[in-house]
Amino acid sequence: MTPSLGTIVKRLRQERGWKLSDMSNAVGIPLSTLSKIENDKLTLSYDKLQQFARSLNIPLTALFAEPAPKQGAPVVTGRRSLATLDRAIRITTTNYEYSYFSGELRNRRMIPIHARVTSKTLEEFGDLVRHSGEEFAYVIQGAAVLHTEFYEPVTLHEGEGVYIDSTMGHAYLVAPGHDEAVMLVVCASGDEHLQDELIAEAAARVSDEPSDTAAPRWSRPG
Repeated sequence: MTPSLGTIVKRLRQERGWKLSDMSNAVGIPLSTLSKIENDKLTLSYDKLQQFARSLNIPLTALFAEPAPKQGAPVVTGRRSLATLDRAIRITTTNYEYSYFSGELRNRRMIPIHARVTSKTLEEFGDLVRHSGEEFAYVIQGAAVLHTEFYEPVTLHEGEGVYIDSTMGHAYLVAPGHDEAVMLVVCASGDEHLQDELIAEAAARVSDEPSDTAAPRWSRPG
């Protein structure tokens, strides 16, 4: 079962031998708020998750995953993770609505993402996106126009996909005649912090600071 944010926060506190008040002082979150988080009555915005991780000097992914196996422990290679939208880490920007699948897995080489494309022009989209690794994007519904810095734009219809170098500037736009495009995007890199990089890049494009309830958050099965 996927651990909740509250379960992970409580484990991090107990690993340090801290009381709630100790954790509160360390991360700068009021005691009552921290108690609600541990009891899964409250979540945190993306910015506050970043602040939390920085305060504890841990990677952001530590708030989305079980701890890594201790050194010397047997390595299990047959891991699996069921991907459903209600279990995904979600973030909404002016250009996309992202749902990051399988966020509980550590040291992943692939980041599968359900993406709903909303921008229709490059002027609306802004600067092209660049990040490490490569990606494969496949249109599930509607149609999307892929713009890149080295190639002419190409339209991807339902059932069509593209494989690109993600360090190349790129943008997916809604194709003319369509209201939106829904895509499955799989990003891959040797960098174990790729998901952090992707979420940070996406969050930087949010023009207004998201509220605690609207921001990307850890989702548990309903």
